[in-house]
Parts: sequence; C-alpha cells; structure tokens
Amino acid sequence: MTGIGFRRDFAEELLASNQLTPDFIEVAPENWIAVGGYWKKLLDKALERYPLFTHGLSLSVGSPDPLDYDFLRKIKHFLNETGATLYSEHLSFAKCDNAHLYELLPIPFTAEAVNHVSARIREVQEILERRIAIEIVSYYTAITPELTELEFVNAILEEADCDLLLDVNNIYVNGFNHNYNPETFITALPLQRVRYIHMAGHEQVSEDLIIDTHGQAIIDPVYELFSFALQQLGRPVPVLLERDFNIPELPEMQHELQQLRKIQQQVLKPQVYANHS
Repeated sequence: MTGIGFRRDFAEELLASNQLTPDFIEVAPENWIAVGGYWKKLLDKALERYPLFTHGLSLSVGSPDPLDYDFLRKIKHFLNETGATLYSEHLSFAKCDNAHLYELLPIPFTAEAVNHVSARIREVQEILERRIAIEIVSYYTAITPELTELEFVNAILEEADCDLLLDVNNIYVNGFNHNYNPETFITALPLQRVRYIHMAGHEQVSEDLIIDTHGQAIIDPVYELFSFALQQLGRPVPVLLERDFNIPELPEMQHELQQLRKIQQQVLKPQVYANHS
C-alpha cells in the first residue's frame, strides 16, 4: 500500500480525478477534529474511498508537562469515528509550560528521558486502547547526550512497547548531518516493530547540512535507502509519500507514488516467491 497526505491544497482535485491514485490517505487528527461544513463533507467523501492513517503533531511525548487528557479523548473519538487504521506520532516535544512551540524539537538522549517518554507512551496507548507508532525525527544538535541516538530510540521502543514509524528520509538526513551510516542504523533497529514508512524530500543547504523540509522531490539516495530498508524488513509495510509545501501538480506526485510502488514490487516479490518455494 502506498498513500498520500490528504491536504486541502489538492483534496478537491484528488477526489475529482484519477491523476493521483493512492491506496490510502493520511491526516493529522488535530487539523480535522471538530471541522464541519464543506471540509468535513470532503473528508467523509475521501473516507468512503480510502483507508485512513493518522499522524499527529501535538502529542508532545517528550514534554515535561502532564499529558493533555482532554486532547487525548478527542483523538480517541476521532480515530474511532473515522475507523483510522493507525495512529502515529513523533519522538519529540512540541509543548512547554502549556505553550505550543509549533516545532518538533529533539528530546535529550538520556536515561531519564527514556523513562519519562516511555511511561507517557504506555499511558497514551492505555487511554487510546491501541498501539501507536513513533517516528524517529530529524534533529540538528544533540542535547546533552548520554546515549547514542540508536541506543535512545531502541530503549524507548523496548520500554514503551510501541510500534515504529520508519521515516527513511529522516534517517538519511540524520546520518548525513551527524556522520553515521544510515544503513547500519536501520539494520540495528528492532525492525519487527516497523508498522509504517514515510518517504519525503529534503534540501541540502551547505556541504555538511541537510534540512528535512518535505517540500522537495525524493532524491535517488533516499530511494536507494528505502530499497535497503525493505530488503531488511522482508515484508510489505504501508508507505506514505509526504509533501507538505511546494505542492506540485498531481501527475508529478503520481510519478513518485509509482516509483515507490516499483521499488516495493522489485524488492518484495522475489522474497515472497522464495518464501513459498
């Protein structure tokens, strides 16, 4: 399955034509909770056609603030009302002293943070009555690291007992910016926890810095890393094409969807046949 973010920039065109053919759509629940009128009707129409995956922005699992239980109740209602297949969020924090920072900021790679974040994820899963998938985010400066990024991520996945959203572009960006091999990083993750994959573009702003933007086309090295990740997984996983701004014409996004599908078919079909021979 290969999907696309359901964005108002092209929602009407998506539903009115066959220029873009996703297998599912993704939304950020907080952008659609309590939305009514025309846009609610458009979302309902989309849900008649496509399965829904969700990717939150405001849970802020790394925040020192208490969890927002009213917000979680609204998320739970939205997930149940829409029949969402999956709820995913970011391994980051976005709130402090009840102020929304509108950024996905990195969490310190410390044992204390592992315990804090893991407990919050477990509580979220209990409230929502479902497992959630956590995304490894891109970051540009490690804050007081006691652990490596890999040790930090793996410890949280184990202690929280949650699923993993593998954003291949984020791993590529972090590997480039922090001088590690992204293939080695992926291989060392608990890949049995991967339930969802994100693919996106980025912008290289200097010789030694890449910014994760979701505003450009996917480049060949990221497609190659995607192929590598699928080889390690050895099983199909839903894949989302992310494009948050600089939205191109639908045929251009369709080309990227088709490229992702082609790679999945090339990598996974031989393995499927081998497993049944």
